Amino acid sequence: MDGIDAALCSVSNKNTLITIAQHSLEIPTTLRNTIQSLCSQGEHEIHKSRTADIEFAELSSRLVNELLRIQQLSASEIKAIGSHGQTIRHMPNEEKPYSLQIGNPSIIANLTGITTIADFRMADIAAGGQGAPLVPAFHHSAFAKKGHFRAIINIGGIANITTIPSGKNREVRGYDIGPGNTLLDQWIQSKQKKPFDKNGDWGRSGQILPELLQQLLNDPYIQQKPPKSTGREYFNLKWLQSYLTKASNNPDANSLDADIQRTLIEFTAVSISNGIQLETNNTPCEVYLCGGGTKNTFLFKRLRHLLPNYHINTTQKLGMDPQMVEAAAFAWLAHQTLSGLPGNIPTATGATKHKILGGIYLA
Repeated sequence: MDGIDAALCSVSNKNTLITIAQHSLEIPTTLRNTIQSLCSQGEHEIHKSRTADIEFAELSSRLVNELLRIQQLSASEIKAIGSHGQTIRHMPNEEKPYSLQIGNPSIIANLTGITTIADFRMADIAAGGQGAPLVPAFHHSAFAKKGHFRAIINIGGIANITTIPSGKNREVRGYDIGPGNTLLDQWIQSKQKKPFDKNGDWGRSGQILPELLQQLLNDPYIQQKPPKSTGREYFNLKWLQSYLTKASNNPDANSLDADIQRTLIEFTAVSISNGIQLETNNTPCEVYLCGGGTKNTFLFKRLRHLLPNYHINTTQKLGMDPQMVEAAAFAWLAHQTLSGLPGNIPTATGATKHKILGGIYLA
């Protein structure tokens, strides 16, 4: 929730995507605080969510317009915007499942003059899926290579995995593993008022709390079999506090806050490494990381330590900035929608069929 990324992309007739340029804008503190509050139940939710919906759309529009100005392009030269928006509730396991994002596409289309595709998740949920992760189809399109068994790990707020088999007849799979940056960010924000743990340096200064780590790894979501998806609605400070309370009789319970941050980094690293080993049947393969979590050098180091036989790099090795993979994915998904092609992978989301994703909002 620290910023919005935009990727300017070109998609060929053969569905090959090239990222031409990129641009980012920081989310203002007041809007970020509102978004964070909307991830859990509170007062005046409808009014706050609708106001944030417009504010986020206005910021998204500014981002697009700035990128076009920098690249000396006009709106008429852009086919469409694929806008994921910002998730404020992802509840795919409710009796009436849903996923809700803010960033009003009508506002974006009007302020940019560009057709906007948004609300990508509900079509998959309507077909019985989790509505997430949606990036595996793009990962397969962008990063598959004949004879190469690859795993793509996106470490955003939540970490998700896509496995791309080397054989033609094997299925692409994917799911949300568990926390990526979200718990690390929330903990340092609550204790040090910093937006994130730069390079993982604060966590690096602490010591692992073994009993707490084991309790976190035994969490029902972590142990649940895919297809599965999650978000900040589940993994948050309230969730963490419930485990800290359980450990109240543990002599380590009064440890320095840095020890908890160190344990959270290890929790993220171990859950990701376990997911990779499970999905690859412990067969070493090429692993490519993307997302903001790649900037956490300590987390990166821990993953390499936990997976010594795997070839771990970032997607930069494949020619795509790790920070731009998610934005490029939704540009590609928008192209799929306009082409009348599906954007989900049922083996990743659990949907009963392939679906064309998103609604089209004309400028």
